[in-house]
Amino acid sequence: MPATTLPLRRQLDRFGVVLSALCAVHCVSGLVLVTVLGLSGGVLLDPRIHEIGLALAIGIGGIGLGLGAVRHRRRGPLLVGGVGLMLMAGGLVMHDGTREAAVTIAGVSLLAAAHWRNLRHVH
Repeated sequence: MPATTLPLRRQLDRFGVVLSALCAVHCVSGLVLVTVLGLSGGVLLDPRIHEIGLALAIGIGGIGLGLGAVRHRRRGPLLVGGVGLMLMAGGLVMHDGTREAAVTIAGVSLLAAAHWRNLRHVH
């Protein structure tokens, strides 16, 4: 793989970690708003945010983790990230707030860990 793709892969992995963190914050804050404050609906809880975030995570995760696996020939981050993406997709089809958030946060955590491992294997 040409050296010019390395910075792009690093950027994708870094963006993947940030996107994963934002997803986790979104899930937790949505639960807090509904549970503690008794609020429902609103922009934060709009299902489209969840769907768009998942689409971004799949795209960035697939490209970033795939490029990383090709570059450093380690399948671990790709496998961990793939499980994370599957959990996130599972969370998307669930319609139970607490279980949905738990599954999504678990998936996001695995995906972030996979991106982090990709970044560690750069050198």
